[in-house]
Formats: sequence, C-alpha cells, structure tokens
Amino acid sequence: MEELVLMKGNEAVGEAAIRAGCRFFFGYPITPQNEIPEYMSHRLPQVSGVFVQAESEVAAINMVYGAAAAGVRVMTSSSSPGISLKQEGISYLAGSELPALIVNIMRGGPGLGTIQPAQSDYFQAVKGGGHGDYRLLVYAPSTVQEMVDLTGLALDRADHYRNPALILGDGLLGQMMEPVNLPPLSHPEDLPVKPWATDGRRGGPKRVINSLYLQAEACEEHNRRLQAKYREMEAGEQRWEAAWADDAEVLVVAYGTVARICRTALEGLRDRRLAVGLFRPIALWPFPGPALAGLLQRGRIRAVLVAEMSAGQMVEDVRSVVCGRVPVAFYGRTGGVVPSPEEIGQHVTAVYEGGAINAGCL
Repeated sequence: MEELVLMKGNEAVGEAAIRAGCRFFFGYPITPQNEIPEYMSHRLPQVSGVFVQAESEVAAINMVYGAAAAGVRVMTSSSSPGISLKQEGISYLAGSELPALIVNIMRGGPGLGTIQPAQSDYFQAVKGGGHGDYRLLVYAPSTVQEMVDLTGLALDRADHYRNPALILGDGLLGQMMEPVNLPPLSHPEDLPVKPWATDGRRGGPKRVINSLYLQAEACEEHNRRLQAKYREMEAGEQRWEAAWADDAEVLVVAYGTVARICRTALEGLRDRRLAVGLFRPIALWPFPGPALAGLLQRGRIRAVLVAEMSAGQMVEDVRSVVCGRVPVAFYGRTGGVVPSPEEIGQHVTAVYEGGAINAGCL
C-alpha cells in the first residue's frame, strides 16, 4: 500500500531505494547531497541493512563494486566533484556488467565551484565520464515524486541490463520538500535471482566477475557484446514528456529543475496566446532523439530553445537531432544561478518573435 508523506528530495531518494530492495549504501559526505548518507545511516539499520561512510569517494565506489558482485542491490551518492572521483570505479562496474545505483546531486563547477545547484555534469553522465567505451542509464527527475519513481526504476533496469544506472539531480531538487507517494516496502528475497553473482555458495559452477582482458581480441569481443547491450537499451529505454507540443511553433527543451521552471514560464506565455511547447527528456541516456525528431517532422515547429543550468551541454545532443531542420537557440545560467520563469519567458518570447537565435547564449 502506498504511503503519502512530505519529504526532502535527498531523503526521498534514500527511502525509495530501500523500498526497492536496496540494503547497502557506501558513500562519503559532500554538499548538497549530505542528507542522503545521513538518512541512510539511520534508516538502513532499521531494515537490517548496511551503511558505511568510506574513507573517500574512491573507496566508496569500490565497496559498491564488491557488493554488486555479490548480487545485492547497492547504491552510492555524491555531488559533482565526488562523482568525478568515482569515475574509475564506475567504469569498472560497467566493464564487469554489475548493476548499481549512483546518485549525483549536481553543484556548480568547475573545480570546487559552489554548493548551489547546476546541470554542468551532463557530459560526464551521458558520454561516459570514466575511461573506455561504456554507457550508464541516466535518469533526470524534475520533482521529488520523480526522485522516488525513477530511483525504483533505475534499480530495476540496472538489474535487468546488468549495468550501472545514474540518477542525475541537482542541489535544488535535493533540498526541496514536496509530498510524495512512497511504494510498499519490498524485501531483497523478493527480488530476481542473480545466477551470475559471486555470493560464496558451494556446489555451483565457478563464477568470475572481471573487467580485465589481457588478449586484445578477447577485450574486443567483450566490447562488442557491451555495445550490443547498449543498442538494446537505446531501443527500449528512451523516456520523455511533451507538453503543448501539438501546436507549438517554438519548442523549449529542458530537463530536471529547469524543465519545471520552463513549464511555469510557458504556462504564462500560452495565456498570452503564444504557441510554445515543452519537450522534457526524462532519460538523458538513452536520449529520446526519435521522439524529438518526430515532433519536428510535423512541420509546425520553426525554432527550438534549449535551456540549461550550464554553459551548453544537452544542447549539443538536441542540435544533433534537429540536424539543421530549424534554428536551435540556447539559454544557460552557470555557477549555481537558477533562472527565473520570467527570464526564461523573455528568451522564449525573443525567439518566438524572430529575435537573435542566440538570445541569451553565454
């Protein structure tokens, strides 16, 4: 039975993971995601789970590797600089085909930057921030309810594909409080069996978890198999939401926190009879390019505006999909500055009225 509660985004992620059967958390504190390990430190023991504050982010991600190899549902969380430190371990997880949940509550950068929210880790998340040819399933919630829903989904799909999955939030989503419907508590014994896991059982076939291939041909064959799996993900895991797209002449593309700001801005513009719409990727990888291309093929859209809290990252994927059919403008704020609905509305209006297509571009 679902339970309606008021929760902060960071805490909601932790509770959602527990309710989806996660009983192991390894992490290290960094603002603005500290409520996640804090919550897990007192909540996991209540369900016979394990919480470890590791000595570093590097240690934490390698603990995740060990737990995932044993076949349990496991997660870690951090914020931008901490996720950078985890990249080698994330590549190992992908190379060894181990499911795990990673949560990045983004902050402004580069370097130590600021503790304020940003979206400047998009490239790192969707292009493979570590070494080698690998992919993560990447989900971008825009509400605390979606923080809950996508956490459960990410754990399920990670198990299905034997691949790490990433929740890409930001400091605003992590800190805000909203009412959420929590799913019923599931138990690890109710989850699918993992016959590949190195769980120490005697009497079965030998099980090896590994990402090292000393022969080039063997490593290439492993990569071919991984790429086939990623193509399967691309075909089946694209997720998006469109609003007012049927009659839109200008389409705004945004994700996460910025998408909800854009929605407020567009509601006001539509009250003024401007034909504007919103396209929100929910899965950032695989990017829902075919759905976006389908909207463009209808022929009504004459310009696209991409809004991000970055210097321009997702806009590159949008431009690749649009492929010159219509102009693509960009508006971005950086360093932890959150755009207001009013300024988003101003730039959408400028594009709608045929203003400079780079209106607001950094």
